[in-house]
Amino acid sequence: MATRQTQKAAAIRENRDRRPYAVAKYIRIAPSKVHVVLDIIRGKDYNEAAAILEATPKAAALPVLKCLNSAAANAEVNKGMNRDNLYVAECYADMGPTLKRVQPVSKGRAYRILKRTSHITVILDERKA
Repeated sequence: MATRQTQKAAAIRENRDRRPYAVAKYIRIAPSKVHVVLDIIRGKDYNEAAAILEATPKAAALPVLKCLNSAAANAEVNKGMNRDNLYVAECYADMGPTLKRVQPVSKGRAYRILKRTSHITVILDERKA
């Protein structure tokens, strides 16, 4: 049984994604609002995506820009890649924990307010020349 576990662990290590990435966790914006911004930059070059995010008037643009810049820095420092050759291969926002709050209303009732959080992931890759 232990040999199978070591084989599985070796296979997982071998198939692990080697592209540079960055994850921004517990961002206090609903994932549905972040998806709108991520759809704009998916597949674009790094420089073009950064310029688009700087000009986008959405609240989610700043955290996504920070995550994009972090992924580019990871590519340069850890992988030795050039920023000019990078593009946004994948980007997605997963649901983080939801903060539950209560809004008092008439007749002693209370409505629930759900404050959603996001985990933003940006994966870059190098363009093949």
